[in-house]
Amino acid sequence: MAQLTRDDIIRLASLARLDLSDEEITHFSVELSKILDYVEQLQGVDVTGLEPTSQVTGLLNVQRDDEIKSYGYDPIVLLENVPEVEDNQIKVRRVL
Repeated sequence: MAQLTRDDIIRLASLARLDLSDEEITHFSVELSKILDYVEQLQGVDVTGLEPTSQVTGLLNVQRDDEIKSYGYDPIVLLENVPEVEDNQIKVRRVL
């Protein structure tokens, strides 16, 4: 049974750059110990003869070919509704 100590939780919180209260340290000590117990239980499962599964849907290639669709509008006409245009493109403020 994996039991995490208070120092273990403080160390993990430090690595994750989390500031935990005393109550949270106690709570996560119990919660993370339960998670580790479950992982330990899973490691004990006999999986001999089972093939690894990467996906279960059976779909192979769900991508479609790109198709140009005309919606009956000229792009230049649509740009008339935009506040600012430069080189036939919508001009927006710098984000970075």
